[in-house]
This record gives sequence, structure tokens and C-alpha cells, in this order.
Amino acid sequence: MSRKTLIIAEAGVNHDGDFDAAVALVDAAADAGADVVKFQTFSADKLASRKAEKAAYQKVATGAGESQRDMLRRLELGHDAHRRLVKHAAERGIGFLSTPFDLESLAFLSDDLRLPQLKLGSGEVTNAPLLVAVGRTGRPVVLSTGMANLGEVELALAALAVGYLGREPNRAAFARALSDAAAWEALRRNVTLLQCTTQYPAPAADANLGAMATLRAAFGLPVGYSDHCLGINVSLAAAALGAVAIEKHFTLDRTRPGPDHAASLEPGELKQLVDGVREISASLGDGLKTPRASEVPNIPVARKSIVAARPIARGERLTLDAITTKRPGDGRSPFDIWDLVGTEATADYDEDDAIR
Repeated sequence: MSRKTLIIAEAGVNHDGDFDAAVALVDAAADAGADVVKFQTFSADKLASRKAEKAAYQKVATGAGESQRDMLRRLELGHDAHRRLVKHAAERGIGFLSTPFDLESLAFLSDDLRLPQLKLGSGEVTNAPLLVAVGRTGRPVVLSTGMANLGEVELALAALAVGYLGREPNRAAFARALSDAAAWEALRRNVTLLQCTTQYPAPAADANLGAMATLRAAFGLPVGYSDHCLGINVSLAAAALGAVAIEKHFTLDRTRPGPDHAASLEPGELKQLVDGVREISASLGDGLKTPRASEVPNIPVARKSIVAARPIARGERLTLDAITTKRPGDGRSPFDIWDLVGTEATADYDEDDAIR
């Protein structure tokens, strides 16, 4: 059977702190046929210090006159809003996922909302306390790997493993985990990695989809793609390369002010992405090289059998000029033609009669 690619519609902070907009994003993701709608859960004061500047793309989108923390304060969703969104997502038949950016937000998602799975953004690859805490929840996690090299991803996995195994975290424990069979077994059960390029929008030339194969080979874990490129083409390419999950930002209106709107899909484009990924996932098949059911009826039509090239009399010794191969392919295999040469015809044949 072909494998279905998980499609995560990343609402992120594209609600701009407005609950009704967040509900509309859930509806848009459900209407598009996505598997999961994902938000971001954080406290601005715990996520960024007062000295943290905005990224360049954030300054372009929202202006340079405020700090990153002030921008984030406008984008927070409270706990009650989260609870209502989880309920609404369930009513719409779509999964709910959120990314925690601090320990308190993680506790809320795991202990209060009891989400069955968690997502960590690329900025947390080096955030060892949060990685360990995620592991301690026992929840499966999807980890984006933007900005990271292979060694940093390996160290992040070690921190998750220490958490999953309930060990005390420190550098030595992380190093031991990398050679511990139990740790890797816990990671294989729980962790999905996403190749990602952390820029908004990311140049397609920097998508580096080949890194999915590198991550898969290095760690033996499921690998997908978190797409920050414009449009849907790079996501479709990732699906064709076997991504187990595709994550893509979307918005109700790309022209709205806010840090992520400009690099996001609008609802109609999200639907196009979902439809395209579904078709590509189905087209990958099971990998077995056997005739597909749709082509079996065409085997006798397209293949050939051994037939008389001219009239042949019973008892005549067959030669290569007396027999040939033609459609249909419901007779003797053309691979037998040389074995027939020199034998006697067992019947009279007219031109194009199948040689029995």
C-alpha cells in the first residue's frame, strides 16, 4: 500500500492574536483537507528577552519600531483560546498540534490539553532544557531542523533520548545516549525529523531537499519537510522524495500585516497543496515492481507472441525467416523463438497464425 503523507497546515501566529481569526484558520485547514492544523504556544516574556531584536524579515513585515518581545505579545493566544480551538478542531475532524517555546507552555500542552503529539520548531534544536522536558512527557515529537548541522541534530536527539529514558541531563549523559541502543529505540518510536530552511520566505535554491535522505540515512528516523518557500512546488517535490510529513504556513490573507503572512499560502493554495501531495503520495506505491491492476488487461494487447511469418506446412523445419513476433501477446513467448528454430512444425500455419 502507498503511504499517506501527513499534511500539517501551519496557522502559527497568522491569527494575529485574534481568536475569531484562529477559528477561521482551523476551518480553512479542515476545508482544504489537511490532516492537522498547528498553532504556536508561548509567553512573550518567557520566549524573548527585552534585548532580542526582530529578524530582518519581521522588520520588513511589521516595522522596526518595536522589540521582538512586543511583537510577540500581540500574537499570543491564551489558554482558554487554546482549549476552545482544540474543541473546534475536533468538531471539524482535523487534528490539533502546537509548538511550545517555553517550559510552561510545554506543560500546558502536555498536561492540560493532553495533546497526543508535540512539535518543536527549528529554534529549539539547541534548547537542551526544552528538548529534555519534551522527552519526559513521553509524547511523540516532530522536530524541525532549520539552521542546524548534522552534529547539532544528533545532539538534539540525544537530549530527547535522555528525557524519554528519564535520565539526569548533562553533557556526559548526552554523549552516552548516542551509543545507547535503548535511547535509539525510544527515538525511533517517537521522533520525526523535518528538513527546513529558516527564512521567510526561503529561496527554493536553499530548500536542500536532498538533506532529507541524509537525515534518514544518519539517524534511521522518519523524515519530512517544513516548507517556507513561496508557492507549493517545493512541498510537492518533497512529497515525491518520500517526505512522511509536509508542514506549510497558511493564512486567510497574505496581504495582512504580521511576520509570517507574506510567506504563507492562502486557503485555495493550501487546497491545491493538499490535493497535489495526496496524488503524489498515492503515486509512490508500494515499491514492488509488479504489473499494476490497471495495466494487466493491456499485457496481451501490447506484448507479442511467436507467429508464422509466412505459410508453413506441417513437418517443415522452422527457420528464423519462417517465424516472427507480433501482437497479441497471448501465445508463445518471443524468448522461445531460438528454441523453435530447427524443429518441425506440428501443424499447417497461415501467415500470422500463433505457433503452438
